[in-house]
Amino acid sequence: MWVYLNDRFVPEDEAKVSIFDYGFLYGDGLFETLRAYSGNIFALALHLNRLSRSAASMRLPIPSDARLKTLLCETLNKNHLKDAILRLTLTRGRGKAGLHPEKCREGTLVMTARPFEGYTADQHKRGVSGTIVRVRRSTPTGREETIPKSLSFLNNSLAKLEAEEKNVFEGIFLNEDGFLSEGTVSNLFWVQQGILKTPSTAATILKGVTRQIVICLAKKNGWELEEGLFRPKDLFSADEAFLTNTGLELMPLTTLNGKKIGTGQQGFASEKLHQLFQKVVSDGQTSEC
Repeated sequence: MWVYLNDRFVPEDEAKVSIFDYGFLYGDGLFETLRAYSGNIFALALHLNRLSRSAASMRLPIPSDARLKTLLCETLNKNHLKDAILRLTLTRGRGKAGLHPEKCREGTLVMTARPFEGYTADQHKRGVSGTIVRVRRSTPTGREETIPKSLSFLNNSLAKLEAEEKNVFEGIFLNEDGFLSEGTVSNLFWVQQGILKTPSTAATILKGVTRQIVICLAKKNGWELEEGLFRPKDLFSADEAFLTNTGLELMPLTTLNGKKIGTGQQGFASEKLHQLFQKVVSDGQTSEC
């Protein structure tokens, strides 16, 4: 694998970052996970817009969107990939000992790409299992919502370990008030009495790009949608549920804490919305959402 690091491409075993980098020392940085289909990076503008907003909130300088787009495409091409997952990582860079972010003169920029062709139709029909984890979803002190894709991912890592210990695919967070939030790496949707529901930003969620597109598609195609604060009992009594993220697209969540959700299989809404989502992918028309 070729890795883009700061100003050049290097083989992955030569990609080195300083031990005094604030991303390593303090989790002071951001990342975005993107997906390429047939050589085209999907929803790139939405990802870069989110990155820009987060960077501004953190007072973290970043290259222009045009520069990042060029480098992401070069990363894909350098690795001779068409269908892939790309990751862009940006940190505050190397600093002096102690916490002095203002003294970091230049940020660190890393881009990687790996082959990825997605999940099969059978996997989407079977769906995946989940568990409500003990770790709570929280925000940095003094902030009203999370900074999307912060490198400070400790709670997610702990929650993922808990899910793996229970031999399930995904861990589902509650926020600090006990409301449903999101998965460790995914957003959460379910259908209850014909209404499509998803936790709102008040539940301390990361506003996923795929989530944004699914909400747009649901509204455009006549689904009644409710964003709000919900308790676990709402999910347990759902007719169907599904998870969204860049790699999963829309993946049915068929069991939770060992209990079936609905029939325990892919439901109508997740199947239909997934078809609509795949059409957006093939048409490349994310600007409408």
